[in-house]
Amino acid sequence: MKTGLFFGSFNPLHNGHLQIAQKSLEYHLDKIWFVVSPLNPLKNESGLIPAEDRLIMAKQALEKYPDFEVCDIEFNMPKPSYTINTLEALHSQYPELNFVLIIGSDSLDQFHLWKDFNRILQNYHIIVYPRKPDYTIPKSYQLFNIAVIKSALLPISSTQIREMIRNKQDFSALVPSEVHKYLSIRSI
Repeated sequence: MKTGLFFGSFNPLHNGHLQIAQKSLEYHLDKIWFVVSPLNPLKNESGLIPAEDRLIMAKQALEKYPDFEVCDIEFNMPKPSYTINTLEALHSQYPELNFVLIIGSDSLDQFHLWKDFNRILQNYHIIVYPRKPDYTIPKSYQLFNIAVIKSALLPISSTQIREMIRNKQDFSALVPSEVHKYLSIRSI
């Protein structure tokens, strides 16, 4: 069974994430696991919604999607979370599954900074969602098993949503209703 691993802070999860996951299913994936990362080593920790809140929002929002699941494995691993360590842990727990990474083009552009990135490139397929039109895979990665999603994606970012929340603007159209309700009730 081919399982897509969509790693992210999901700070918060938004409709763009759902669209990426839906498009990724077209690459012959049976399931998508949203791997909520409590702490990304390449991102600034300031502005992060508490990890437990991000996990709860993801679970609530994805409950109605049979092909999507939330994976909290990184909550039980040393921080910060390194993708290679998570992949190895998942592979040992689920040896029958074939894992495929789902990452943004901005992450692929920084891939050389990832811990043991060569092992990831050699052992896993990767689906890349473009952050800008006409994205092409950098030459140094073109020999590896990397596919780029070929359709326009919603121009939504978690940063934009957090800014709208700070400015008391309506962001309900950008996030699943469960996320909007959770953020509103919790005053995050």
